[in-house]
Amino acid sequence: MTEKSRVNLIKKLEVTDLDGEKVMIDFSSGKYFLLKGAANEIWDYIQTPIVVSDILHRLMNVYDVAEDTCRDSIFSFLTQLKSYEFITIE
Repeated sequence: MTEKSRVNLIKKLEVTDLDGEKVMIDFSSGKYFLLKGAANEIWDYIQTPIVVSDILHRLMNVYDVAEDTCRDSIFSFLTQLKSYEFITIE
């Protein structure tokens, strides 16, 4: 994965907002996921196809964090979503 990679959502999940956090339910696997902090924004951003660099720039405008730290966190979260087969990364 690079900043030029495109992220595509391939599995829609049931999502509920609870006090600034998102609870996601994957009914096919029966698993629940709780998203906090920047993961909320990333999930919202990937509802339509998006390039990783766009996610990075958007988050850098919201959070006071080093770019390398932000990039690493994005890569980590997207890798996790890919492992659950919620997204593809091209």
